[in-house]
Amino acid sequence: MPHPSFSSLRSPGWIAGAWFTLAVAGPAVAGAFDFAPAPQTDLNRVYRIDRASGEVGACQFQLKEGGVGVTICFPSGEGAGPQPAGEYSLMPSRHEREGGIFRVNLRTGEMSICYVFDDKTVCTPQAK
Repeated sequence: MPHPSFSSLRSPGWIAGAWFTLAVAGPAVAGAFDFAPAPQTDLNRVYRIDRASGEVGACQFQLKEGGVGVTICFPSGEGAGPQPAGEYSLMPSRHEREGGIFRVNLRTGEMSICYVFDDKTVCTPQAK
């Protein structure tokens, strides 16, 4: 296919098509996540939250025999999936033996506790 000439790039049809493409596609927006460690001092688990949707997941390091180890991740399970739109964050407690973490909605003040259970990250219902 031949390259368009400079004069064809300045045509109103080409410009309108380019603007339409940008309007439909919109800007590329990367997910905004926060990360926080579990408070438990002997647990190498890190929680991840999508700040807009409140979806929570967790990952941790695990030794692998004869290798350098692997990252094990626990996907969102019951209660840990997307929540009503909000401004979410993670808040670890100061309890040194606590494996879970608080999910807080900074707009509403609601909180829930999230933790790993049966290879999934789960959260209690939100409450105030």
